[in-house]
Amino acid sequence: MRARELAIAGAFEFTPDVHADKRGLFVAPYQEPAFVAAVGRPFSPAQLNYSRSMRGVIRGLHFTRTPPGQSKYVYCAGGRALDVMLDARVGSPTFGKWDAVELGGGSFRAVYFPLGVAHSYVALEDDTVMAYMVSGNYVAEQELAIHPLDPELVLPWPQDITPILSPRDQAAPSLAEALATGMLPRYEDCVLAE
Repeated sequence: MRARELAIAGAFEFTPDVHADKRGLFVAPYQEPAFVAAVGRPFSPAQLNYSRSMRGVIRGLHFTRTPPGQSKYVYCAGGRALDVMLDARVGSPTFGKWDAVELGGGSFRAVYFPLGVAHSYVALEDDTVMAYMVSGNYVAEQELAIHPLDPELVLPWPQDITPILSPRDQAAPSLAEALATGMLPRYEDCVLAE
């Protein structure tokens, strides 16, 4: 397994080895020793989430109030997705920056998002399946969002898709609005809670 640090402090891309033969292939998208070597601590999942989306669906930018917070390990099990992260942690050395990784399509890559980093993706194909382990259980009152089409962010959404957003994501504030209302997590709180 190869790990690559992303442009967001504490975020990583993981690319596992693929073992193929005439029967097909085997791959382990999450491997604890490689994760610990890159991140410096184990990942303790509390829940496994699964979504299937048609081409053009954008989910996110989602994050969880910290504390308690929620980190994520994300994998595309079918189809293709452009996975986007935004550092929403006030005081972080990479606050307001984003990075993107194409997942699926035979790459078997996965990405890790630390607490306070907002997560989003767009399905690049119909029937794109995303599976992600999260470090905390879903609690509706703790779930927060930033508008994924905030023009100030200049996120790398493909120009050849028509974005399909949930009502929740359509109503989400911009990053500047979220900052002004005090809903964004503080970097120190995220680091202490990890």
